[in-house]
Amino acid sequence: MITISKDELKEILTCHQQWLNNEGGERANLSYADLRYANLRSANLSYADLIYANLSYANLRYADLSY
Repeated sequence: MITISKDELKEILTCHQQWLNNEGGERANLSYADLRYANLRSANLSYADLIYANLSYANLRYADLSY
């Protein structure tokens, strides 16, 4: 598992949103990330790479996990 700090996660999500909006940025690669208890409320994670990510107890309320 890869540990990601709150600040790193915020930056990854910002870059991912830019990528989704065709404004540069890059697709979020959260594979193997330890996201236990992460606050991902309302996060747009569509098309993000979440393979083997640990999302146990993460707040995914209203999160977009499509594709």
